[in-house]
Amino acid sequence: MRVETEGVVLRQSSPVDGRRMVVLFTKDYGKISAGTSLSDKGRNRSGLVLSPFTRSGYSLYRKRDSFSISSGEVIRSYYSIGENIDKYMAGSYVLEFTDKVLTEGEKAPAMYNLLIDFFEELSIRKSRYETLVLAYQVKVIKILGLMPELDECVCCGRREGILFFSVKDGGILCGECLVQNRNEGNSALIYNVSFDIVNILKFFMKRPLSDLRKLALKGELLNGVQDIIKSYISYHLDINKLKSEGIKLD
Repeated sequence: MRVETEGVVLRQSSPVDGRRMVVLFTKDYGKISAGTSLSDKGRNRSGLVLSPFTRSGYSLYRKRDSFSISSGEVIRSYYSIGENIDKYMAGSYVLEFTDKVLTEGEKAPAMYNLLIDFFEELSIRKSRYETLVLAYQVKVIKILGLMPELDECVCCGRREGILFFSVKDGGILCGECLVQNRNEGNSALIYNVSFDIVNILKFFMKRPLSDLRKLALKGELLNGVQDIIKSYISYHLDINKLKSEGIKLD
């Protein structure tokens, strides 16, 4: 059966006997693996539809749960991402992270739309790409239903005296619950947090990526948000260091 969908390439294998396997994130079928004889060489249409940071329409041959790409046409190419090393590394990290959190064969339209929004914003952003990456990760956590409690103590519901963030408990902690956690031997993965860090996480959660165009986290605020999100993703999604983390983003 021949089907049509749009999608982006998450990763692909080296060709064997002129054929390669491509992992696509599609709008209609979620993450799928598909074989193809198309070449990714050059800047012609067939090459671009197998390139990262390109939104394309695909004609697929589907047989049960297996797919084969017969042709494709570019909808939008975010070529500027590949022209800047820091943008490229930010985009590569997000593609790898997205690949890790997706389950093959499960539709994920909200995450697909979020990834397209990320490409749009990354292509026009001039610097501080890590802010955009962090916002993307927070939104993915929200889509997956794992967003931490940020309005009140996750243990007792108190709204005053919030000074800490517990990765394990999944949200902010008041001082009294921190003491109780420590007495019970649960002090690991607890961070001191400022209201700025909590407000940034809330902002990332509630606002579209386009509202971040003039926001660039720096210094202790950036480091604090990065530490919490990295630990949270590691604990709740079992995702640790990715291959694309090799170069520090500007």
